[in-house]
This record gives sequence, C-alpha cells and structure tokens, in this order.
Amino acid sequence: MREHPLILIVDDAPDNIEIVRARLESQAYDVITAADGLEAIEQVGTHLPDLVLLDVMMPRLNGIDTIRRLRADPALPFIPVVMLTAQSDKSQVVAALDAGADEYLTKPFDASTLLARVRAMLRMKTLHDQVRDQAAQLSQWNQTLERRVAEQLAELKHLEWLKRFLAPQIAEMVITSGDEILRSHRRDVVVVFCDLRGFTAFSEVAEPEEQITMLGEYHAILGALINSYQGTLIHIVGDGVMVVFNDPIPCSDPCLRAVRMAIEMRSQINAMMAKWRTHGYDLSFGIGLAQGYATLGLIGFESRSMYTALGTVTNLASRLCAEATDGQIFVDSKARTLLGIHIDVADVGDLMLKGLRRPVRVFNVVRLTGTDG
Repeated sequence: MREHPLILIVDDAPDNIEIVRARLESQAYDVITAADGLEAIEQVGTHLPDLVLLDVMMPRLNGIDTIRRLRADPALPFIPVVMLTAQSDKSQVVAALDAGADEYLTKPFDASTLLARVRAMLRMKTLHDQVRDQAAQLSQWNQTLERRVAEQLAELKHLEWLKRFLAPQIAEMVITSGDEILRSHRRDVVVVFCDLRGFTAFSEVAEPEEQITMLGEYHAILGALINSYQGTLIHIVGDGVMVVFNDPIPCSDPCLRAVRMAIEMRSQINAMMAKWRTHGYDLSFGIGLAQGYATLGLIGFESRSMYTALGTVTNLASRLCAEATDGQIFVDSKARTLLGIHIDVADVGDLMLKGLRRPVRVFNVVRLTGTDG
C-alpha cells in the first residue's frame, strides 16, 4: 500500500516535465518520468503507477501508439491515462480517446486544471481498484462457498448412506470421526435376526399392494426400534432383518440392549400381526440372538457397498431365528449367561442347527425380570 499516489509523466521536453513535476510534488504526489513512449512502457511495467500523464508527440514511440500498447497488455491493471495534446490539433484528442485515453489536457494548461484532472483520475482509479478488489473477494468467497457446499453435500450424501444401516446419531458420529471405524476389524458383538413366519404363504395369496403395505408397517416398527436402541442395521431382505450391537460404535451392555429391543419388537409386531390376522392372514414373528466375535467392515464396490458382519455368531443368530416360532426369542447359552438375572427364560434344550456341527443349548426369552436397569 503506497503512502502517496505515484504519477508517471511522459514527455520528451525536460522543461515540461519539471514544470508538471513541481506542481504535482507540491500536492504530495510521488513522481516518476519517461522521455518517450518506449521508456514509458518500461516504467509502467516496473512501477505500475496510479496515473500516467502522456504527451502525444514524442520520438521513437508517440503517445497514441504507447497507449495502444498499454491497453493491449492483459497483464497490466487499470491505469488511467491523461493525454497531453496540442490545443490546435483536435484530431489528436479524438485519436487519443479512441486509443484508450481516459481524459485529455490541451497545452498550455494552468496548475488548477492539471490538479483537478489528476484528482478526478485518481478518484476513478481508486473506485476501479475497489470494484476489482471486491470482485476478487467475491470470487474467492464464491469459490469458498462452492467448496463448502460441495463438502456439505458430500457429507450429507455420506450421512444418508450411513443412515441406511446406522442409527442417525451413530451415523453422525461416524461422519465426525471419519470412515476409519468402518474399515475391516474384529469385535465382540451381539447379532439379532428376525423375520416373519408364514410370509411365503402370505405373499402367495395377498395382493402386491397388501404385501407392500404390510412390509411398510413392519419395517417402520423395526426401524424405529433399531434407531431407538442404537443398533446397526446390517441388512433387510424382504421380511428378514439383521441388526448388530456394539459396532461400529461400542456400547455398554450390548446383550441387554439387544434383548430389550427384541422384546419390544415382539410386542409391537405381535400387535400388528393381530390386525393382519383379522384379514385372514396367518403371520407370526420370530427372533434369534447370539453374542460372539465377528469380522465387520465394508464390502461391495465403489458405487454400491454395504457394511456387514461375518462369522459364526451371525450364522448362529440366523439359525436361532429360523428355529423360533410365533413370538419366541431364542438365545444361546453365552447370551443367556451374560443376561443373567435380567431375563426369565424357558430352557428349549439342545438343538442341532443347520450349518453347525455341534448341538446348541437354546433358551427362549419369556420376559424381562424388572432388574434389567
């Protein structure tokens, strides 16, 4: 930032330069000079003056050709030019203005006229620079805004994608923490499978509109409860739903949290099924729950991926669900031990489950005991 405006005087007559210099310096303007058009172009490129006072008739390169070259240089900022013309030659005025001059003075001129023209041109330069700076700042703000909007849209898209299998509050934590927690890892989790009994028979006789309506009610109930208990929705396939607890965000008492959700699911879905039975459809609901180590992470490809859990515990929960009949919540012995006094159970006994080589001791969750808090 200059303390005083810098003015370039271009004239091949040294006496003229000294007269104009004295008048400008008396007003605290800084002055540089050039003796012809070529030197003027060099001075402009080096010093970028705030104003040029340019004589027309000069050796090597006249004033009109000089201003044409200055205006043709895209690297130069706006610099106002006042042409100094002979009073007797009006054609010089026209040619100078056509070439790009902003103002003109006819010789001889008095000090007051010169200084008035200089002040007017410097005001114009100041306003032009303000507009330029404001436009540059606005462009920068727009770029910043566009970048932030793009980033926020990407976050929103990512958040919507995460909400397909995570409770909203957990999805937002993942956005905050980064995707590292979704990378492949091993963790002790609780897996819950649930599905409907009689759905295949129902789909054979029910109209498609009825199937969609029923599944919409069914998924709405399950989805609200999964979010409420902060479970991770792994997948939905028709009436089958798989939920994981303790991943990707660890939680306290995941087994107890899972069984509370399962019991509330049973209550709400049974009430819903009662309504559908009045339409003549025999539908019921079963749940399987198991706890153990699983490998979790993203699978799929760039445009389509999903978060999933793999391991014996997922197979066990799925097979327990398949064995459960109307309103039953089947758990294995490990989950039964972890839940302890918090639940009343009925011992179902040892069952041979598909895909597992050894029999599994199975328990049916009857109710919470009232000591689960």
